[in-house]
Amino acid sequence: MQDSDRGKLIVFSAPSGSGKTTIVRHLLNQDELNLDFSISATSRPSRGKEVHGKDYYFISPEEFRNHIENDEFVEWEEVYANNYYGTLKSEVERIWKQGKHAVFDIDVVGGLRVKQKFPERTLAVFVKTPSLEEMERRLRARKTDSEEKIMERVAKAEKEMGFAPEFDVILVNDDLEKAKGEAVELVKRFTQD
Repeated sequence: MQDSDRGKLIVFSAPSGSGKTTIVRHLLNQDELNLDFSISATSRPSRGKEVHGKDYYFISPEEFRNHIENDEFVEWEEVYANNYYGTLKSEVERIWKQGKHAVFDIDVVGGLRVKQKFPERTLAVFVKTPSLEEMERRLRARKTDSEEKIMERVAKAEKEMGFAPEFDVILVNDDLEKAKGEAVELVKRFTQD
């Protein structure tokens, strides 16, 4: 990857139900921030109305493993057997070539891997709900997951909370409008350095 580019990387990571995706969408609507969304690659099939090249790059497990062997990922992980997620280097380069900064909506482990690869050029933000109870309430309010899936997400969130201190900033989302405003200010300050 070209180090001469001046683009930066803004990573938002969080447990499910934290509001991270809503905050990232808000940032992408702020033209003055000059951001573009880093689309992750995955080997899982698309769900619902997900679109290839907009929501994810949907590729086969075999293609994913070929990209790994060719060192074509900034970060990747095998979440379940043959179910991979990752960020292609070509995706970050695409955004930087446009003269923009890349914004990520990725899991906690992936977010920290991006930060490790580009420590000076990455702002890693952990979005946190005020409590696990509030996160569980938000997940239930979505009405998209089974009880089993909700409990699985809550258990995963407990583990993910342990990584929060490794991020540059912990953004507590107890008031969505306030969190959106704080996120805009964080990105402005980081991209103007």
